[in-house]
Amino acid sequence: MDRSAADMTDVEARSLGHVLRGGLAGLNAVRAARCLVAVATLLLILVTLDPFPDLRSENFATVVSGRMALTYIAFGLLAVVAVLFVAVTDAPAVKSLLTPLHLCLIGWLLINIAFSENRGVSFQRFVLAASVTSLAVLLPLLPPTQRSFNLCLGGAALALLVLCYLGVFLAPQYSIHTAFDITEPQLAGDWRGSFGHKNVASPVMTVLVYVGIYLCGVGSFVMGPAIAVLAGIFLIFTGGKTSSVLCLAIYALASLVYVTRGLWLKRIICFVPLIAMNLLTVGSVLSPALGAMTRLLPLDPTFTGRSAIWEFALAAVAEKPIIGHGYAAFWDDLTERQTAQGAEWATSAAHSHNSYLDLAVTIGLPGLLLVILVFVLAPLGNFQSAQAHNRSRALAKLFLTVWLFGLYYGATETFLLDRQSPIWFMFTVAAAGLHFLARFQCAGQVEPEH
Repeated sequence: MDRSAADMTDVEARSLGHVLRGGLAGLNAVRAARCLVAVATLLLILVTLDPFPDLRSENFATVVSGRMALTYIAFGLLAVVAVLFVAVTDAPAVKSLLTPLHLCLIGWLLINIAFSENRGVSFQRFVLAASVTSLAVLLPLLPPTQRSFNLCLGGAALALLVLCYLGVFLAPQYSIHTAFDITEPQLAGDWRGSFGHKNVASPVMTVLVYVGIYLCGVGSFVMGPAIAVLAGIFLIFTGGKTSSVLCLAIYALASLVYVTRGLWLKRIICFVPLIAMNLLTVGSVLSPALGAMTRLLPLDPTFTGRSAIWEFALAAVAEKPIIGHGYAAFWDDLTERQTAQGAEWATSAAHSHNSYLDLAVTIGLPGLLLVILVFVLAPLGNFQSAQAHNRSRALAKLFLTVWLFGLYYGATETFLLDRQSPIWFMFTVAAAGLHFLARFQCAGQVEPEH
């Protein structure tokens, strides 16, 4: 009787051990799958399904557009998988996104699409933007710990950098602008890596410099410096003046915000230079007084004649100031639009070269206001809250720096709500990361050693 009982106990113990091992293996598999989705998302947005496009080919645009269906499917499937993963384990974090302000922005975008000048184009592009933005928002939640988040981010960054450098050294005709490019042959010699333009490569490299600095700060003394140095060198060779100037300036600004205590003082430090930058650029074509001031500056704030584009875009805002011309539907067909004499560049422009002005054109002034409330004002308040609760200081600073870079980069280029733009993606990751850090403790928090 005793021996039989002992045998039963031994069998039960072995069965329990087998179940526990199986459970742990399943748990590890789920964690690995979440990391895999995170890395796949980063590589899809950074490398794309069409890396190293041949800009010398007249069929370049046709080839890219022909692969858009696969891009929609890839982002859509990844978004669905990401939602399923985080809905199971991070339901409170997901529910925290359902704020009245966020819902108002989504509602306004849907209204804007309904009244768009090209409803089909707006809706189609909104579907892609929704998938990409959802992935960006959920990316901070996918890796189960901060350490795994660091590995996913660093691994994807290194993979991109290796690919870009291999392209430069092994296939320069596909990774460096040439004099034989169909458009903008004057960029010959500027590195673009796997991207289609140096103006995409340069801001991405700036963000990777910040990622490398962050990884150095949390103890990654091999991966961190490698990413920072490789990205910094590549940034210089892209010839991207705006990103190169902003790179260190924004990091210094973020460091100043980081050590500043009061929220209002943080707002002054962040937003006063941003407002001044927009006044000296777009504002210079609105106000003769501001225009006279900009002409006295030692540099050209119109970035070689962009004032013609800004005048054209401002006229478009005046046509439909409330509802706008339609999400992502304005700049495709300008053949019937009238422009001022000598503004030929404006008729062929792909965007207004200012994210805030572009939003006013496409989704109207109410839409612009909602984007400012959600993506400009709210993240700084979230950073203040994350600091007050001492939540992942190094990670919070990374998000703050990337977010600040996006705000200032947006004064010279258009990327806000821009579908699969890697800058929009990383900017949204930063804004969402600050949102979550303001409300939740990061699992497996990693801090710099003191």
